[in-house]
Amino acid sequence: MMLSAFYPFYQFLWTVYFVCMFLVGFWCIFMFFGYVIPIWLTSGLMEYFGKTKPFDPEDIRRKTLTEQEGVELAYSNPKGHGPFLHSHDSHGHH
Repeated sequence: MMLSAFYPFYQFLWTVYFVCMFLVGFWCIFMFFGYVIPIWLTSGLMEYFGKTKPFDPEDIRRKTLTEQEGVELAYSNPKGHGPFLHSHDSHGHH
């Protein structure tokens, strides 16, 4: 049986693929001109000319458990010889 026997089905698959890629392409175009460029022309230029405070990555960094306010670790310093406790005087492995 030849592959060309399935031509209508392949034509349908390529049509679906084309329509999906067409919609994705237009979504990218609209997002670029409707969202990205306006941000560049407002927030981006304001930051470039020093009208906003400098970006500090610490402001948006996810805080560790011990840095969060109102969190108390009841068991933060385990002792003993368990398989996941990696101290220098453990029982041989690692």
